[in-house]
Amino acid sequence: MPRSATRREGSPFTGIGPVYMKELADNLSSIRMLVLTLFIIVFGAFPVASSLQQLRTVVSSDAFLFLRIFTIEPEQVPIPFVQALNFIIPLMAIGLGFDLVNSEFNRRTLSRVLSQPLYRDALLLGKFLAGLTTLAVAMVALWLIVFGAGLLLLGLPPRGVEVARGIGFLVVAVAYGGVWLAIAMLFSVIFRSTATSALCALGLWLLFFILWPMIAQAITMAFVPAEITSLDQFVGLQQLGLALQRVSPGTLFTEAVLGLLNPETRTLGPMLPTQMRGAIMGAPLALDQSLLLIWPQVTGLIAGMIVVFSASYVIFQREEVRA
Repeated sequence: MPRSATRREGSPFTGIGPVYMKELADNLSSIRMLVLTLFIIVFGAFPVASSLQQLRTVVSSDAFLFLRIFTIEPEQVPIPFVQALNFIIPLMAIGLGFDLVNSEFNRRTLSRVLSQPLYRDALLLGKFLAGLTTLAVAMVALWLIVFGAGLLLLGLPPRGVEVARGIGFLVVAVAYGGVWLAIAMLFSVIFRSTATSALCALGLWLLFFILWPMIAQAITMAFVPAEITSLDQFVGLQQLGLALQRVSPGTLFTEAVLGLLNPETRTLGPMLPTQMRGAIMGAPLALDQSLLLIWPQVTGLIAGMIVVFSASYVIFQREEVRA
């Protein structure tokens, strides 16, 4: 279907600003946003509080004390802070994106909106960028709360390299949320029912979060020979398993955060003796080396977000929007 029967002036993206500001205002002022933000902050507060209690005993013996708040495994809480975020960031993104488009269909407002001098390109991109900004606001608030609590309870300011690695963590977290926001938007474009789009997005999240590790392990085991006769065979099987695991956005997020917040991490795959030649055990990597280590994971998250959004864009361009 043609976008409009009338000729419109200007670039297809000239209307992004008004759509973006309107959607952002709706997101930040809605009850759903308040509930989701409280959920992500409260859910992350328990691991942080327990981590800070443990870290108060090692104030003088750790050069990356603030980074340990994110990665240490608390004694009273079963999962560390990063794993908690791996669980709740997709839920927040799905909560923001599952009805971005089909709610306009159901209210019969989409055709009226597009009858204005506004392209579909601007509408879809403005909604997506507003949702991504909302995720970024929630993550920045949580990040500031964690660093503020660490400053108050530990009594030490974070070093510059810790702040830089924390900002990198924020970028990775927003990219990870962007993947799930794009997935939720894709189902919102495909299905007219908001319940169906929400269930499909949550089903895909459960597939990657719970079932995919077992599926990847089963596929890897199917390629295991009766007898492994060389180191190359063993390494090849390990790399196959890792490649299958990395299909999941959660695995990419976990590896990228591990490389950033744990400076001692030197590899995200099997460690070979040749890789340790000349290395000092326990010595942290410089920030630029850690960024090089996680660059494939970050690129994968950003590429996944762009690919899924592009699929939503193509499908939305071909849909009938008349009420």
